[in-house]
Amino acid sequence: MKKRTFLQNSLALMGFGISNKTIYLKTEAEAERKEETRSNDFWQKIRSQYNLQTDFINLESGYYNIIPQPTLEKYQEHIREVNRLGAYYMRTVQHENKQKMVEKLAHLLDCPIDELIITRNTTESLDMVIGGYPWQKGDEAVFAYQDYGAMQDMFDLMVKKHGIVNKRISIPNHPKNDEELVDLYAKAITSKTKLLMIPHIVNITGQILPVRKICDMAHEKGVEVMVDGAHAVAHFQFSIKDLHCDYYGSSLHKWLAVPLGAGILHIKKQHIEKIWPLLAETIRASGDISKLNHTGTHPVATDLSIADAIDFYNQMGPAKKEERLRHLQNYWTSKVRNLPHIILNTPKDPSRSCAIANVGVKSMKPSDLAETLLKKYKIFTVAIDHHNVQGCRITPNVFTTEQELDQLVEALKQLA
Repeated sequence: MKKRTFLQNSLALMGFGISNKTIYLKTEAEAERKEETRSNDFWQKIRSQYNLQTDFINLESGYYNIIPQPTLEKYQEHIREVNRLGAYYMRTVQHENKQKMVEKLAHLLDCPIDELIITRNTTESLDMVIGGYPWQKGDEAVFAYQDYGAMQDMFDLMVKKHGIVNKRISIPNHPKNDEELVDLYAKAITSKTKLLMIPHIVNITGQILPVRKICDMAHEKGVEVMVDGAHAVAHFQFSIKDLHCDYYGSSLHKWLAVPLGAGILHIKKQHIEKIWPLLAETIRASGDISKLNHTGTHPVATDLSIADAIDFYNQMGPAKKEERLRHLQNYWTSKVRNLPHIILNTPKDPSRSCAIANVGVKSMKPSDLAETLLKKYKIFTVAIDHHNVQGCRITPNVFTTEQELDQLVEALKQLA
């Protein structure tokens, strides 16, 4: 009898009731998932759910994820139904249906329902916190040069409006470990620091930060943390509860592939009351996050599509999607990372990135690289020329094939 079989039988006789099926269930599920991650058949079926153009290879899914056909068709149905019911829909079930979408999102993100609202995008979500924070003259905010420009602009506006002080740090593209990043933010904090903004994933390089460690450090110093998760939701798996952050914003038109016009804002219960709303709203009970959700009449069909996008994501399999995206990124970066004249601005450690990566060619401006990739090689990317990041952001999606990435690799080899 094999040692493994003997152990299983012995445990069963001792009353633990562990069978072969139980022992191997998780292992087999993981093996099957990893096999499907690399299975062309499985991902060709997923690709068939998208109506893709054929004029160029789309490697810029970071800005906006193309909506899969099942979600798109449901979205069109929602538009027709809202239009058919007209004002009746808007005055009767609009808010009830929106709350149902909040409940689905709260379940997906693992956060309390009464700490989450649907916004229009990450910029609105985080700028609402920045603009509504009870700043006093001399208060300090800490964030990075690599953070998204819209939020940096909002912090700069607070300098003019409230006299706060902004302190910028620079995130290294290839950190040695988590502690290097935590220490970077820790050293910028003073007794006057009120709010820290950090990216969950750096939008220009794809680097994933150790959010919980940074939050725990900041909280020990009495500082609140706001997380820019624009590229995180449905990109890789996480729990908002586990992050220990105070504020979290994301866009749903990115990796969840909701139609344009939907985002989320999470605020811990104890902070809701002190944040001023973007637009005035009828008086709400203390701690009611809905006070921040008044934006006037908006395209409600987009809200309804959130459930359909979540269903598509769950049917694909969150773990399978994350593994596939990470596989695609590592597939092409591993082929060019050590080439002369190639610069990769994304960490090599697979745990520090997922789908997004950034590549540059020495002696080529990012704008020239992006233009050459599109005009000569029919590959669409976006140029990034920002602080310590010069290159093109490469963002494959679940519909991207390895053959398409082979074309990117060949183009980079020729250009380098």
